[in-house]
Amino acid sequence: MSEPSEPDRPSEPDGSSEPDGSSEPDGSSELGGLAGERAESAEQLAARLHALLLRQQQTVAVAESLTGGLVAALLTGTPGASATFRGGLVPYATDLKASVVGVSESLLARAGAVHPEVALELARGVRARLSATWGVGVTGVAGPEPQDGRPVGTVFVAAVGPQGETVSELELTGDRNSIRRQTVAYVVTLLLNVAERASIEQ
Repeated sequence: MSEPSEPDRPSEPDGSSEPDGSSEPDGSSELGGLAGERAESAEQLAARLHALLLRQQQTVAVAESLTGGLVAALLTGTPGASATFRGGLVPYATDLKASVVGVSESLLARAGAVHPEVALELARGVRARLSATWGVGVTGVAGPEPQDGRPVGTVFVAAVGPQGETVSELELTGDRNSIRRQTVAYVVTLLLNVAERASIEQ
């Protein structure tokens, strides 16, 4: 089954503007206009995602490094979230990405923690370990210093589910907190997009 296309990064919850999106690392289709069409806050998107997963009797789990638990906090802010949110892991240290989530040690040694394949392995690992329908992996550089040869604002977000896998590279601007907020909003929009497509294709 073809990989789901991805949405634009949504506006931050405080309404500030975002930088232009980049294409996926594998060169697949450019990010679409889903978020701009909705013009919803991250909280509203999370509530919509919860309702969709509930209807489909599906669940989600997240492994987030860059965002340090912010995605899990947003998803659990929706009333009744325990029915659709399996849990979250925050393997912030590089070695924990391997020992806790199952990311390849050789990959981490070769490519560093900020890499599209690391995001995919985080998503695969948390999905398997927490027995979720969907797994999400987030890794990146919030600053203030570059990491693993990647500039500040480089973020990789992966989603893995019954209809396949997808990974995005984001090039964000702003301070550390802004980059983290933008990433959280993007994650929820991406999840909603792929879950909606999966429900249509069933």
